[in-house]
Amino acid sequence: MPTLPAFSLTDAAGGERAFPTGRHALLCFVKEDCPTCVLSMPLIQAAAETFGEAMDVWCIGQDAEGNAALVERFGLTAPMLDDSKLHVSYRYDLDTVPTVILAGPGGEELERFVGFGRDDWQKLFHRLITVTLAPPPVIDWSGYPESRPGCGSKSVEPGIAERLAAEIEGSPLRARRIEVGESDDIFEFMFDQGLTDGLPVIPPSPERVLRMLGGTKRDPQEVIGIVPPNLAPVTVEKVAINAVMAGCRPEYLPVVIAAVEAITTEQFNMHGVLATTHFPTPVIIVNGPIRDRIGMNYRMNVLGQGNRANATIGRAVQLVVRNVGGGRPGEVDRAALGQPGKYTYCFAEFEERSNWEPLHVERGFRRDQSTVTVYAGGAPNGIIDQLSRGAESLATSYGLALATAGHPKQHNHGEIVVVVPPEHVDTFAKDGWSKDQVRERIQEVTARPARELVRDEFCAEGLTKAQAERIGLETLVPKFRSKEMITFVVAGGEAGKFGAYLGGWVSGPMGSQMTTVAIGE
Repeated sequence: MPTLPAFSLTDAAGGERAFPTGRHALLCFVKEDCPTCVLSMPLIQAAAETFGEAMDVWCIGQDAEGNAALVERFGLTAPMLDDSKLHVSYRYDLDTVPTVILAGPGGEELERFVGFGRDDWQKLFHRLITVTLAPPPVIDWSGYPESRPGCGSKSVEPGIAERLAAEIEGSPLRARRIEVGESDDIFEFMFDQGLTDGLPVIPPSPERVLRMLGGTKRDPQEVIGIVPPNLAPVTVEKVAINAVMAGCRPEYLPVVIAAVEAITTEQFNMHGVLATTHFPTPVIIVNGPIRDRIGMNYRMNVLGQGNRANATIGRAVQLVVRNVGGGRPGEVDRAALGQPGKYTYCFAEFEERSNWEPLHVERGFRRDQSTVTVYAGGAPNGIIDQLSRGAESLATSYGLALATAGHPKQHNHGEIVVVVPPEHVDTFAKDGWSKDQVRERIQEVTARPARELVRDEFCAEGLTKAQAERIGLETLVPKFRSKEMITFVVAGGEAGKFGAYLGGWVSGPMGSQMTTVAIGE
């Protein structure tokens, strides 16, 4: 016979009642707002009056106010134990109340039934008469139905079940908990603690964090990276906490985890992205089947508001940097102006709308894989060409727009991301232009003789005269170090000839390099 979990609960008089008791015990789990529990109360009271001297007959109530109401309504003399925290109900794996359990002196379970069954109660009373040798109680069984289903236990209600799993022994949660006073406004408290990005966040209660962790199969205590600037280890659990705060759904968590893995790589250089006075922030680009599975936006208003997945995934990554790594504005985050993307900057590629390879395939992944690519990028800058009907003309427009990135006299640039809308992709496709052909045209259009890039009395930006002479004054200098520095991502509404470029930061060993990571489960 299985042994029931031991417990200690307080009765209505404030006394402690510990189980097992050393003698037979009848444990009756009830709640006041359950009609079937109310139907059963006279029989529980009859059991207490008849057998209470020879054994323990306990009501275990799931709501403090409801417990008191049941005691008063039925003149209950059986002890009413308070399980309003629901820890005992959870440990006893209750789905339904009433649940009636007969236990032996050592806590072994002898009998259990759920809901109301007239035969169940009659058989139980016959057994208790045998155990206690007490005379049978006088009960008019004709006043009771043959059976009636019970009600759901409070311990399995949505939200409560997750809280209990977090509170009971064996919880996967290890993060430090912060106590909030009853009189404190939880949202203002989190502002005061510096845990927000300037907008309200969702309080990461244990039940919410556990629900979020349900979105991944990874161990909550697995360290997935070291977050600058404090070089703090970040676990799956801590990512989940910040994903809750950002407003993510559990199915978004694998994407957030992958993005955090990507930004904590050496080549991405998150510390440098924070410490520069320039504009960059992690731009998160999602590819593969997961885009549709979690409802990401890659169509109209793709870089704007309105899509929960896009908005909260990017925000969760920013909160991890802030709350785990300590990357706060005015401290290590030294951005002179910053940009709105430092709240959130995440979108997916419209792979199906392009004849070009999607970004993740270009970067060595299979088309059926889901990936996150992170790029240290600035705010979007528009590329407006509504008149070009040929690929060469449109690529020329792209080059002329990109020539101004940062500053017209700044050349030898590193990485840049260009968001190409469907109508522009169609124009390139009509003439059969590949991505490389567009890149080559951009390099050609942006190239300037070194003498035109020399600093002068009107503009102090650009090459020194010595640098230009070393290169050769008539040598053409393209905007970008190589065509491979130009990355194209297809996204946006299917109507509108408006592209954009996301200005980059220093690329290479001294700066940040675009990083792609596969999204796991």
